[in-house]
Amino acid sequence: MRTPPPGATRVEQSTRREVNQKISRRTQATVASAAVSLDHIERRLAELDREWDIERALQTNFGIINVASIILGGLVARPWFLLTGVAAGFMAKHALEGWCPPVPVLRRLGFRTAREIAQERYALKALRGDFEDVDASKPHQALAAAAIDHGR
Repeated sequence: MRTPPPGATRVEQSTRREVNQKISRRTQATVASAAVSLDHIERRLAELDREWDIERALQTNFGIINVASIILGGLVARPWFLLTGVAAGFMAKHALEGWCPPVPVLRRLGFRTAREIAQERYALKALRGDFEDVDASKPHQALAAAAIDHGR
């Protein structure tokens, strides 16, 4: 049995490189567009407070599947109860490895990890001036890249 990746990066490590790169590029573009003013930064930080990370999406998905399985098993046919076991297996695989069949779909839909969301949050806070060692005089694109690097 292989050693599971560290908890904070296991989803990213089990995601295809091009999907991670697309998410990273979108994050950089979002930070760059928010960097134009403090109002934009504040608005984006508020949006991040409402963003669902992939763990929340998976937990909700598994919960809905389990409830549906119990209802269908009780009202339609007993084999529907097996779906609960499948969902539990997926949850265990995800907890151990950071991967299960819904993960690639959710990542392609743009769901990010809590770490990726926090990285953007700290980049925006750096741009806002919350940290002393970020030079805010650079152009927006360079500033966004520097701020994201600072958040790593």
